[in-house]
Amino acid sequence: MIVALGCPLAVAALAGCSEAGAGASGHVAKAGAKANPAGVVVNPTGVAKANPTPGTAATGGRAVEVADPEEAKSFPAPASVHHKAAATPAKASEVVIAAGAPSDAEVRHELAQMRAVERAAQHSQLQRLTPVPGGESIGGNGTIPIPAEVPEVVQKVVAGANAITDFPYVFGGGHASFVDNAYDCSGSVSYALAAGGLLSSPETSGTLESWGVPGPGKYITVYANAGHTYMYVDGILYDTAGRSGVYASRWQIGAVDNSGYVARHWPGL
Repeated sequence: MIVALGCPLAVAALAGCSEAGAGASGHVAKAGAKANPAGVVVNPTGVAKANPTPGTAATGGRAVEVADPEEAKSFPAPASVHHKAAATPAKASEVVIAAGAPSDAEVRHELAQMRAVERAAQHSQLQRLTPVPGGESIGGNGTIPIPAEVPEVVQKVVAGANAITDFPYVFGGGHASFVDNAYDCSGSVSYALAAGGLLSSPETSGTLESWGVPGPGKYITVYANAGHTYMYVDGILYDTAGRSGVYASRWQIGAVDNSGYVARHWPGL
């Protein structure tokens, strides 16, 4: 049964950031969460999809979730707040750095040097940033520069995350469809991963406990438990909890305590 939430900003089937059957706190990591022997599942079209989490309740084929224990820290938007709908993750991922001219060795070498300088400048800029009062969100337009010296998949994940970084938080947002006007924690992470082709449908925080393979990644690490999820992309925190306001960025300064969360990454990333 699909139940519409009483908020015009987002509609989802009891969707949020936590898995049915979780405790009140929702912050106890699932014991023994592991990938299946194959590690990941890829559908016939080649689009990646998370492994199903054993014991996850489902209604009509969709995971059922309980309240996000970090919702109060995410500046949930009141019913009076209205935001335009996002583009599809695939559309958002088009904002990436051009690959250059691979057939010309000199141009490639020069481009690599330029990117190295840009990357150093970007990290220097991020280190100088101070959070917006009220939380840990970065300022400006809330986006981060798309890194140059990373795989294109990672660039697309950053582009997707940038596309919805200042969208309001609404419990259940981004679960009925990737295209929404507000996103909760797992809806936000799912959208960004989908922009990189690493998910084919929105996932709950509970199912993200078995996304990819165990452990931190080189470029992308998703932290998830039954109640909440967030990620680091190229070393920068992307989280709904800890933001500085309703329209503040999900990109945040510093780091958080990862205790009680399962770390997952995509093979090779």
